[in-house]
Amino acid sequence: MQEISTQDDDATLPTLGLIVNPVAGMGGAVGLKGTDGADILREAQSRGARPTSQARASLALTQLAATTASFRLLTGPAEMGERCARAAGLTPEVVYELGTGCSTAADTRATAAIMAARPVDLILFVGGDGTARDIFSSAGDRVPMVGVPAGVKMHSALFGTNPANAGRLAGLYLSRNPVARLREAEIMDLDEAAIRNDTMSARLYGYARSPFERHLVQNAKSGSRPGSEQDLEAAAHQLARGLRPDCLYILGPGTTTQRIAGALNLHSTLLGVDAVLDGKMVGTDVDESTLLRLMSGRETRIVVGILGGQGSLFGRGNQQISPRVIREAGLDHIMVFSSIEKLIALGNAPLRVDTGDLELDERLTGYIHVQTGNDHSVIHKVAS
Repeated sequence: MQEISTQDDDATLPTLGLIVNPVAGMGGAVGLKGTDGADILREAQSRGARPTSQARASLALTQLAATTASFRLLTGPAEMGERCARAAGLTPEVVYELGTGCSTAADTRATAAIMAARPVDLILFVGGDGTARDIFSSAGDRVPMVGVPAGVKMHSALFGTNPANAGRLAGLYLSRNPVARLREAEIMDLDEAAIRNDTMSARLYGYARSPFERHLVQNAKSGSRPGSEQDLEAAAHQLARGLRPDCLYILGPGTTTQRIAGALNLHSTLLGVDAVLDGKMVGTDVDESTLLRLMSGRETRIVVGILGGQGSLFGRGNQQISPRVIREAGLDHIMVFSSIEKLIALGNAPLRVDTGDLELDERLTGYIHVQTGNDHSVIHKVAS
């Protein structure tokens, strides 16, 4: 494994470094909370997980190319960036050579180190929090970073709200548009092993420099704030009392939906997706295929909270509730619960959807009722 030297075409052009994690996000729909480590990747593949990062990289690159006139592109080999770059009609310079087999976190770190030394003006990476950590460990704050959201865990503050917006933000920065100013962005990650044991263990790894435009980039996830606990508890009990017979209720991750299980005297998972039927728990920490099986021939309601600080409804930590699950349940069967404080903290920012299905994301945009208490709801905007 070594750096590949090629001659610069035009040293005056801004230079972008592109790094793609080929396996990012594969653990989501199959309920594995991530793909950190070879054993977990093999388990994800054995469950039928499909790679998604190449498609999300292509969305970002298409928007990037439409936003900035010209730039030099350095990238990793094959699925680490070269393949999707060429598919997007770009001519990249490959700066790293893989050995045999698939790329690893060590290859990501090595590629980032080469790019930081060249140097590049910006690293655009495709992955999740683990990929952000790997790049930051090599490049530090020497090179600004933008993340194309493609992982399961995306709590850091340098991800675009969706792949296209990540590409647009990168393009604005490379074209020196003053709208895309730099800020310090938290690099956060969760312990996947702890998550699989239904325990939240988050760590701050540092602060990267990252372009920021508030409509294009997400905030870091924030913790729950003390506030209208009684209102949420009342809303949970109201839902519990009104369960429809022979109707499947899919409960997304988080403390808000956990209250609903508690109101039914059921034990649920904090960070997984659960299923309730006729007041009984029929599935805990289930994956997409299990949800589809439980839904077959049955009316279904999807119950989700919102991710604090980010306002995400779908696409961040609940990928088991896939586009197919949402479509089969029906968009009018989505129920959203949140404390009023969490909504106020978002300011004028909309709730976000990033399912990986552009047509579905478009259908989900608009306005939605958010239940904040017993017989009390507010209408909030939804955007992709």
